Amino acid sequence: MTQMSKRSAVEPFHAMDVLAEATRRRDAGHPVISMAVGQPVHPAPKAALEAARRALEHGRLGYTDALGTLSLKTAIARHYHSRHGITLDPQRIAVTTGSSAGFNLAFLALFDPGDCVAIARPGYPAYRNILQALGITVVEVEAGRETGFTLTPESLARAAERIGKPIKGVLLASPANPTGTVTGRAGLKALADYCRAERIAFISDEIYHGLTFVGEEATALDVTDDVVVINSFSKYYCMTGWRIGWMVLPEAQVRGFERLAQSLYISPPELSQIAAEAALDAREELDGYKAAYAANRELLMKRLPQIGLAIASPMDGAFYAYVDVSRFTNDSMAFARRMLAEINVAATPGFDFDPVEGHRTMRFSYAGSAAEMSEAMDRVARWLA
Repeated sequence: MTQMSKRSAVEPFHAMDVLAEATRRRDAGHPVISMAVGQPVHPAPKAALEAARRALEHGRLGYTDALGTLSLKTAIARHYHSRHGITLDPQRIAVTTGSSAGFNLAFLALFDPGDCVAIARPGYPAYRNILQALGITVVEVEAGRETGFTLTPESLARAAERIGKPIKGVLLASPANPTGTVTGRAGLKALADYCRAERIAFISDEIYHGLTFVGEEATALDVTDDVVVINSFSKYYCMTGWRIGWMVLPEAQVRGFERLAQSLYISPPELSQIAAEAALDAREELDGYKAAYAANRELLMKRLPQIGLAIASPMDGAFYAYVDVSRFTNDSMAFARRMLAEINVAATPGFDFDPVEGHRTMRFSYAGSAAEMSEAMDRVARWLA
């Protein structure tokens, strides 16, 4: 058999493995409630669906510019002006095939094999896995209570001293997955200033913007233009399956990103771009969905500690509860498998997000319906009683 590359041996994305098993059980007739992935229960906004229907009627869908249509990029620029008061040249915006393509492009465009890139621990596992697959050295920086569950200049400086090599890149998410941490304008400015002084590339993951419940939702563009911002239509806009996202790039870097995108992706899907442009004007409908998440958040903040699952980090943004399961287990992977098999509730083991301490944590997504969340908490409570 042909030997596979070393880069294929990255750690599995366990949330997706849990989702796959949950889907198999549901297809077999089990009453599964999935709290494993950040999958909004709501459909894409009505305006997006209608725009897609109209596009399908004429059927003239094809390649677009590698970095997206000017129409969508102009609409995204208007979004930054209305939401943040920022004036952007649409040519600085790159539309991507989901935020995942944005991360691939950013890592390829900004770093060479062997470069060191700092990410928060706990943090989104695909950062680590993509970086490792590309031969980039991952520097996981503990982001706990001491640092406000975020990255700081001080924690980055300590990490650089620990590894004895310069850090070439910093990736910060706000709101963060899985912790729900929201890093405000002051924290973003401190990081941006540190990165500029140390000649470090700064990447800001803002895919959960629009889903902040506590704190100040700032974009890194509020404090610097020397940043790669990555965003998505998957979460707030409820368009996970449309696979559409965007980036805001420093002007001098646009052509380099474009060259890579031309060969890697050709272009984002035109149908998704048409729907995404319409979704940008659906804030009233989408804020209604956000209110439903807020109610789910209140339910989990109350019920999980009562059950014995202490909240391990802020739940200020995104739609996740990151909890301490050490009262019941020292193996969150086995705990997650048992919970799915015995009570048909799927959640993600913390090992996905934290290879060091994740054996005692789990992440529960509250992006489902109110009825599902309530039933899931009842099942878990009976199971652990």
